[in-house]
Amino acid sequence: MPKLTLADLDLSPKRVHTNLASAELVERALAAGEGRLAANGALVCLTGDRTGRSPKDKHLEEVPQIYDKIWWGKVNTPISPAQFDEAISIAVEHLNSCPRAYVFEGYAGADPTHRLGVQVVTEQAWHSLFASTLFIRQGTKAAGKPVPFKKDWTIINAGRRRLTAEEQARMNYKSPVLIAQSLSRKIVVILGTEYAGEIKKSIFYAMNFDMPEVGVFPMHCSCNVDKATGQNAALFFGLSGTGKTTLSADPNRALIGDDEHGWSEQGVFNFEGGCYAKCIKLSKEGEPQIWNAIRFGSVLENTVMDPATRVPDYDSQKYTENTRVTYPVDFIDGAVIPSICGHPRNVIFLTADAYGVMPPVSKLTPEQAMYYFINGYTSKLAGTEAGVTEPSPNFSPCFGGVFLPRPPITYAQQLADKIKKHGANVWLLNTGWTGGPYGTGHRFSLKYTRAFVTAILDGSLAKVKYDTDAVFGLHLPTAVHDVPTEVLHPRNTWKDGAAYDAQAKKLAKLFRDNDKTFDMPEAVRAAGPRG
Repeated sequence: MPKLTLADLDLSPKRVHTNLASAELVERALAAGEGRLAANGALVCLTGDRTGRSPKDKHLEEVPQIYDKIWWGKVNTPISPAQFDEAISIAVEHLNSCPRAYVFEGYAGADPTHRLGVQVVTEQAWHSLFASTLFIRQGTKAAGKPVPFKKDWTIINAGRRRLTAEEQARMNYKSPVLIAQSLSRKIVVILGTEYAGEIKKSIFYAMNFDMPEVGVFPMHCSCNVDKATGQNAALFFGLSGTGKTTLSADPNRALIGDDEHGWSEQGVFNFEGGCYAKCIKLSKEGEPQIWNAIRFGSVLENTVMDPATRVPDYDSQKYTENTRVTYPVDFIDGAVIPSICGHPRNVIFLTADAYGVMPPVSKLTPEQAMYYFINGYTSKLAGTEAGVTEPSPNFSPCFGGVFLPRPPITYAQQLADKIKKHGANVWLLNTGWTGGPYGTGHRFSLKYTRAFVTAILDGSLAKVKYDTDAVFGLHLPTAVHDVPTEVLHPRNTWKDGAAYDAQAKKLAKLFRDNDKTFDMPEAVRAAGPRG
C-alpha cells in the first residue's frame, strides 16, 4: 500500500466535526464511553498506561534546514524523514478508518503579533475538548478581533493506535509509542499514548523554536499581576509540580497564565488559552481558585471518582500522582483576558529540592540568575513522566529543558537581556523539602511559601537584611513576615548539622558537575555553589 500523506487525511464534513462547543464535545465523549461526568460537572477521563509525558518517545525530524539550530542530544533525538513519513501514514490511515474525527482550529499566543494557528485532529471527543480549553478559541474575547483562520501547525493525534512489532522493525524504532515533530513541515504526529499533555507541549516546543527569531523570549513559567492595578507582573519559572499553577492562582492577583508565556518588547503574553493544573491533594481551602475552576467544560485526567456519588477523590493516587485538570483561563475569577500584561518586576525560579538543603527563598545577583537558570535544578516529581515513581534530583536547563529545541544558552542570554533592560528582581524559591531529604524531611508549608511570595511582590523582601549561605553563596533574608526565623536557614531545620553539611556538599558537587556541560561566562560560573 502506498504511503499516505497529510493531504490524504479525510476531513470531509460527513465524518469530521470542527470546533464543536464544549457541551457537544462532552455529550459525544460520554456517548462514546470516553469518560464520565463528575458531580462538579467536569469530564473525567483516563489516559491508559501513559499517565504522563513520554519524553523518551519524543523525536524531532532531522532535516538540513534546521540542523544547526538544534540542541541535539538526550532532549532532541532525531527521526529521519522516512520514519516521519511512515508515522504520518500510519496515523492518517488510522484516523481515516474511524467513523468520526474531531478538529479544533484555534491559536497559540494571546498577542496577535506573535500568534500561531493550530489545527488539532483527534479520534476522541475529549481530546478535542482538551485542545479547546488549552488553546485560544476563535471568536472569543481571548482571540480578539476576528480574522480568517490561518493554519501554521497541525497535530495528528492517533493516540489509540500503537505501533506494531512489524512496524517498529520496518521503521527501525523500538517503542509502540511515538511522538514525532517536524519543525520544517510544522506537523506533530502522536501514536500510542492517550495522555493529552502531549498535545499541549508539542506546541510549546514549536513556540520555543519560532519565538527567539522574532525577538520574543519563550518561557516555561506562570504569570500574574496585581488585581487592583493590572501592574506589578510576576513570573514563576519551574518544572511540573514545583508550584507554578498553585502560586499564580492567587485571589489577590489576576492570572495571565499558568505555564507558558512569551516576553516581547511590549511585555508578557500567554501562549495558551487555558490552565493545566495538577490536582493531587487538591482542596478548596488550599487552592480555592483551582477548585472553583473545575466545572462543566473542564477535563479531569486520571482522577479517581466515587462511582455512586461521582465526587472526585483528589487524594487518591490509584492511577497516578500526576492527576490533572484542564480548564479555560477565564474559569479563574478575575483572569486577564486577553492574557497580556507589561514587563515583570519580579522573576521567581521555583525548585523542589529533594535533598532538603536549598534555602526556602533567596535573592539572586544577575550572575546567580544566569547560573541557576542555565542549570535549572529541581527534583523530577512522581508521575509527571512515565516511569518516575519518587522524587529524584534533576537538572533541566532553563526550567524546561525537555521543551527546548535550541541550545539553552540561547534562552539564558535572552533572559539576561530582558532582566537587565527592565530592571527585574530575580529570586530562587524552594518548594521542596526541609528538615531533611525526601523520605526524612517534609515539604515546605504552602502557607510559608505564599508568605515569601507576598513579601517579594509587595517589595518588602528586597529591603530586609541578608545573610550569605556558606555552601551555595545565596543571599538569605534574616526575617520574613509570618515565617519562623529558623525556617529561613535550612541547616537550622535539620536535627544533625553534620548530616546537612554532607548533603549540601553533595548537591553542590552535582551543580558543579552539571555546569561543566555548559559554555558560560566565568563570572556566571563563579556565582555557583562554593562547596
